[in-house]
Amino acid sequence: MSARLADSERVVWLGGTRAETETATSGRPQCVRSSKRPAQAVGQRRWRLEWQVMTSHSRTTWQACVGALALALVGACSPSPQSEADKFLATYEQILGGMYPIVAESFWKSSTDVTDLHVGERIGAEQVMASITGNPWVIETVKRLLGREDQLDDATKRQLRKVLMAAAEYPGTIPEVVAARVSAEAEQSAILDSFEFCAERSGERCIEVVTPNQIDQVLVTSENEAERRKIWEVAKQTGPALKQGIGKLRDLRNDVAQEMGYDSFFALQVDDYGMTVDEMMAMMERFNEDLRPLYEQLHTWAKHELAGRYGQPVPDKIPAHWIGNRWAQAWPGLASGIDLNELVKEQDPEWIVRQAEAFYTSLGMPSLPQSFYERSDLYPLPHGAERKKNTHASAWHMDLKTDVRSLMSVENNWRWFETSHHELGHVYYYMAYSSGDVPLALREGANRAFHEAVGDLIGIAARQPAYLKEIGLLEEDAEIDEIAWLLDEALDQAVVFIPFAAGTMSFFEHDLYEEDLPVGEFNQRWWEHAGRFQGIKPPGSRGEEYCDACTKTHITDDPAQYYDYAMAFVIKYQLHTYIANNILKQDPRNCNYYGNEEVGDFLWDLLSLGATRDWREVMLEKTGSEVSTKAMLDYFAPLVDYLEQANEGRQIGW
Repeated sequence: MSARLADSERVVWLGGTRAETETATSGRPQCVRSSKRPAQAVGQRRWRLEWQVMTSHSRTTWQACVGALALALVGACSPSPQSEADKFLATYEQILGGMYPIVAESFWKSSTDVTDLHVGERIGAEQVMASITGNPWVIETVKRLLGREDQLDDATKRQLRKVLMAAAEYPGTIPEVVAARVSAEAEQSAILDSFEFCAERSGERCIEVVTPNQIDQVLVTSENEAERRKIWEVAKQTGPALKQGIGKLRDLRNDVAQEMGYDSFFALQVDDYGMTVDEMMAMMERFNEDLRPLYEQLHTWAKHELAGRYGQPVPDKIPAHWIGNRWAQAWPGLASGIDLNELVKEQDPEWIVRQAEAFYTSLGMPSLPQSFYERSDLYPLPHGAERKKNTHASAWHMDLKTDVRSLMSVENNWRWFETSHHELGHVYYYMAYSSGDVPLALREGANRAFHEAVGDLIGIAARQPAYLKEIGLLEEDAEIDEIAWLLDEALDQAVVFIPFAAGTMSFFEHDLYEEDLPVGEFNQRWWEHAGRFQGIKPPGSRGEEYCDACTKTHITDDPAQYYDYAMAFVIKYQLHTYIANNILKQDPRNCNYYGNEEVGDFLWDLLSLGATRDWREVMLEKTGSEVSTKAMLDYFAPLVDYLEQANEGRQIGW
């Protein structure tokens, strides 16, 4: 689910609320994951625990069966397709509303306290949910109703399609495959969530455990190339533990999608946009092509800077361990004179979260419910804690109503300042569309990318100098080097992310599902795409004993959806440019949303729609244009002359 988006932007949408992240209405909780200890996390007691959970939910299962019978009876006597659909959806929503919080809570426990018991509870609860959403009668009924869609209103058709998408995730016509998928996903997530990264071993014993936050700190700050390479390799330790499981999961996911008539699981996920695979991949190619000239200039500038920093010859492609991010999706710490960590190092983590909330309330949005602070898990575990938790930032909509939470590990640095603003963007999105005007099946973003775009939009707003001055993090008379500030944003949050998201990740997952990429070719294909799109290479030989793609949380927990993030980055600059130019009437590179209730009204109106309208229509209405990289390119236009002068005489690109 973050990412930044990178990575901390990862959102957890459960069973009916997207997300980053995640088809909310899929009926299946999707949680964002991180990493920790090998597969022992799921012990041999799993199946016994699963049975216990199934038994504990027997009352719910019985009620669901009664509900299904009621649906059948309703269908038998309804006088018209619209009337039948209305009654079907009312009963379906009642069942979903009762079961969803149970499933969400099981996912929450398995992410915040990784134990055999909680993993077993997750498996049991999800299998019950799958038996409801994927019920063969539900599939048959929805298909029959949609076969007469000319007699249904638009809202009804939207809900029925979401119900069918949820069923496609867990079709009850192949219950053995569905059960195997649920169990396999829980096992993979447990490996991620309980994984311990080991920086030093004595024989088979780990004598130095490091956290993801510590890994990131070394990659951002160290100028010792040997130290950087060592910690980069440590960051890839989850890959071998996950590799075979990802191959198994790919097959199971493809099986459920193909049962419902899709070519692959990738095609199923893309269909949520109303697009074909070819259309989605063409959009990703277009994003890369549009940004390529600017990216090549940044790449050339960066590799010369990094080669000088580490005392090495200038390479063609940049060694991955030279970059301050585990996947080279962000390149922090390169722009001279810009150290945003300095702005928040004296603040405590609680202030960071509270200030993020204050941003939204200053726009006229409601305060977070007190339960948010009582039930969320916001800060790192103390060193040596027995409890294991997911360290990847995520937002959770527990009941599709008022129970909203976040899972983070906030520390007093800039990444967590920005991430806190981002994650609360998801939370406020949940709050906005949780109203009687939006049916449960449509309580998600206009599309999955919109959820990420809103979080990222506030990320842009959070780094605007005018806002930082307003809240006292920058001195009022502080002079800003616009080019350095813009360069830092391009490298750390924006331009360099597109080749990773729209390129490496999206094309790897396309190949994984659409081409049934053999397990023995995972690492080779990953680095082929990283080389082609990002101009990045591994620090040394990375054979098939590794799986560097598998180290990315989303491959396991948010599968076949990373194009969401690429689209979100493009959309956020369109929204930001519209707000700056048309509401604030300020420079998009130095504007201030804080305290402007007109901005709040614009955003709340957008968020409160949920998925009740077509996302293309919403985009055109709210920004005046279709999805396009133009706003993003215009925003970074001042960098072009600077980079061309700095790179004069150099070989551009790789």
